[in-house]
Amino acid sequence: MTEVARGAAADLDVAGELGGQVVLDRLVALLDLERIDENIYRGVSPAHSPVRVFGGQVAGQALVAAGRTVPSERKVHSLHAYFIRGGDPSVPIVYEVDRIRDGRSFTTRRVVAIQHGKAIFALSASFQIREPGIEHQEPMPDVPAPETLPTFAERIAGYPALGGSRAMPRPIDIRYVNDPPWVTRESGRPSERNQVWMRADGKLPDADLLQVCVLTYASDMTLLDSPLARHNVYWELDDVMGASLDHALWFHRPFRADEWFLYDTASPSASGARALAEGRFFAADGTHIATVVQEGLLRVP
Repeated sequence: MTEVARGAAADLDVAGELGGQVVLDRLVALLDLERIDENIYRGVSPAHSPVRVFGGQVAGQALVAAGRTVPSERKVHSLHAYFIRGGDPSVPIVYEVDRIRDGRSFTTRRVVAIQHGKAIFALSASFQIREPGIEHQEPMPDVPAPETLPTFAERIAGYPALGGSRAMPRPIDIRYVNDPPWVTRESGRPSERNQVWMRADGKLPDADLLQVCVLTYASDMTLLDSPLARHNVYWELDDVMGASLDHALWFHRPFRADEWFLYDTASPSASGARALAEGRFFAADGTHIATVVQEGLLRVP
């Protein structure tokens, strides 16, 4: 990582900049890991992070570390990860890559993220050469176009309790299709699905690995809203304690993360202070580009 990139990453959330190309460039800088040895990389967190490192950040950085040890013609098609400990945003994260297998068609990597001498996150990722095969997909939900929907800033206007981290600069432009969970909570009408349009808030470089890493980052942003929306509770507005436990992503087709994609999520089950959330990503033309499943810890007294 260059000094310019390191400085930009450390300054991701400068006050007064809530989005746009400058904030997106700082996310790109966060994903530009420093190579410190063979199979070992180091990443940083924004200077003014929440108490814990954002899960999408560590997942995206770990995928970058894995991808940098794989030939560029092999594209990631799946990742499976566990959040082991809360990350400390005040110190760098070291990513150690284990080159599990290099086959004729598939490459497998395992990455462990380490802080203070302990593992905080573990990821396995599989990469494949492009191959022809059968094709099918389910249709995208019928939803309004993103340009017709309110911005995130417009959605949280009038909800001062949502100031905090949700009013911090966001490199991802988010447009809620249905009423956000904090609105349905107030109306008393629970929602079984949470649908948002997303895109990187600016222009990204063309690198395929960066596109999937930015989507990986975004995939952790609204996913656990789905189980909360079914019970009319929400993060800053209620006594809720939550954390991602594991995360799985499957990448089906090529896409650009700086073009609009629909994130359609739901929670089929919750029990034992854990909730399962699943989501589908669709490009604006209806192409099913990725699928995600996550189990999260949700303690709601």
